[in-house]
Amino acid sequence: MPIPDPDIPICALCGRPIPPDVPQSLHHLIPRAKGGKKGPVVLLHHICHKEIHASLTETELARRFNTIAALQQHPRLAKFIDWVAKRPPGFLSRSPGKARPR
Repeated sequence: MPIPDPDIPICALCGRPIPPDVPQSLHHLIPRAKGGKKGPVVLLHHICHKEIHASLTETELARRFNTIAALQQHPRLAKFIDWVAKRPPGFLSRSPGKARPR
């Protein structure tokens, strides 16, 4: 197993490195609209961030899924993490994921 580069950040959701040329974003653990404007944020691959918001509403994020551990336990996100872990760190989805049912 290669030694991780300390200069390359790690995605808080999937645990894969985030290379400098890969889209990344900050995720507010409590959504800004729900009082988390000055709350904690985590760095994620943009694809991981998009999957969080495709899977959960702002209310669900604020109430039940406001930690990385809770997000990783969500059934849809756990399945996504297992899937994306098999992709290289620079993987970008060519098609958007299916939105959560309304």
